[in-house]
Amino acid sequence: MVMESTMQQYQLGVATLLRAGQRVHASSEVVTFDGNDCRRAKFTDVAENATRLACALRRLGVSAGDRVGTLCWNTQEHLEAYLAVPAMGAVLHTLNPRLFPDQLAWIVNHGGDRVLLVEACLVPVLKDIVRQLHTVEHIVVIGACEADIAEALDYAELLGAEEPSFIWPEFEENSAAVMCYTSGTTGDPKGVVYSHRSTYLHSMAACMADSLGISQSDRVLPIVPMFHANAWGMPYAAWMTGADLVFAGRFLQPEALCALIAEERVTLSGAVPTIWNDILHYAQSSPVDLSSLRMVVCGGSAVPRSLIERFEERHGVRIVQAWGMTETSPLAAVSLPPKGARTEDEMSWRAKTGRVLAGVELRIVDDAGADLPWDGTAVGEMQVRGPWVTARYYRDDDPAKFDRGWLRTGDVGSVDECGYIQITDRAKDVIKSGGEWISSVELENEIMGYPGVVEAAVVAVPDERWQERPLACVVLRSDAGGVTDICTYLAERVPRWWLPERWTVVEEIPKTSVGKFDKKVLRSRYAEGLLEVDLSGLQE
Repeated sequence: MVMESTMQQYQLGVATLLRAGQRVHASSEVVTFDGNDCRRAKFTDVAENATRLACALRRLGVSAGDRVGTLCWNTQEHLEAYLAVPAMGAVLHTLNPRLFPDQLAWIVNHGGDRVLLVEACLVPVLKDIVRQLHTVEHIVVIGACEADIAEALDYAELLGAEEPSFIWPEFEENSAAVMCYTSGTTGDPKGVVYSHRSTYLHSMAACMADSLGISQSDRVLPIVPMFHANAWGMPYAAWMTGADLVFAGRFLQPEALCALIAEERVTLSGAVPTIWNDILHYAQSSPVDLSSLRMVVCGGSAVPRSLIERFEERHGVRIVQAWGMTETSPLAAVSLPPKGARTEDEMSWRAKTGRVLAGVELRIVDDAGADLPWDGTAVGEMQVRGPWVTARYYRDDDPAKFDRGWLRTGDVGSVDECGYIQITDRAKDVIKSGGEWISSVELENEIMGYPGVVEAAVVAVPDERWQERPLACVVLRSDAGGVTDICTYLAERVPRWWLPERWTVVEEIPKTSVGKFDKKVLRSRYAEGLLEVDLSGLQE
């Protein structure tokens, strides 16, 4: 017989987080930038508003398991919904305003949202699709709105009519708390439903010293949107520990972000590489003060080593790469150097994809599904499992994404004996040239190391002789020189047969709704003859 413990059956959940932030960290601060000034609220005020919101939603008929959608940027009000909706037993469904209207409507209907909380500046996005929303019964608008929606309710009035008193129900920790849909780069987006337990444990993981190390001493600026994988878990982790939260709203331009970091003395921030790349280029011509940052978390796509090095050299900012996906809540690995690492080797460790976090199990497998060794050499598909990793999709049976309890990530790479991952590509983006593999990720990173390159994306295109060859798509500064110069630079850094013959200079690399390079668009434009291709690269 298995011996039972003597521990209490205490259910983990968002209500527990809410109470902790409200009582223990009442004086911690939430700052929201509105384009001109910052408005401020203590945790106790935010918790009170969250309580009023729960009362208002209950009055609108929201009960346990009902979905409440949010179409909002990173703001205090969005945080109030983060706390109130799951804590009352309903399910928070964050919506991405950057999606095409039809796709956004499909997600609202598929998720079954009964109430939508919409930021005033995003009402025009909603107006175009409101007639397509079959499950929505109430729309609540946050802030002053010029573009009216018939019978919409006002957020401030709704909360003002309620008393800050709500009895938070007790429910099973494995019940649904938050719903987030994948970006849907192939086929329809897929819904991932986080539980209260997974959300709580993921928040604790984000606070570990060998992860993001979030503590009450931090002032956290989540630039990654709160509609994208819970802003990488930073809002809940900050609330749990009493770290101050700084929100940029919709103002994500480099000038606004740099000013906010300097004025609010932000210590920790997180965003995709394109954001930090924009900040780096802005800083070349404008004075910035990034000295308060103890760490910048960067992920969502591969982080070029050159970006990490330039921030360190020019601004003393420590960029750390993290890896995960919507299906992993998302934190699965963080690239902090191991103990005993030499100072001169630190950059190499931080340029890796990340080290697997405690709580996440990882394996790599070959095409036949057989386990491969953690030797830093064997390359296969990454598969993960753990308490904050999804086991299925919402109302979507996709068995190809799961393998006997493991999530198939679609990322290809190696793992060394200490658990450090090196992603070499997405399975769909690997280039097979003459029977040999070329890593589009590694090639992109090396190209972006060239001083005149702003952005670079590499895709496979058909080749009569080699079956596939790389096409390099680059955004260049005016003083960057030509393709021949970049090829000369690359020739000293990658195998000669990796060098692209085909190059195209574009004004901007197309991006997905969450800021990743959208390679399917580049492949489509090439196939349709819409890209002007320079063939002056290396010729065999």
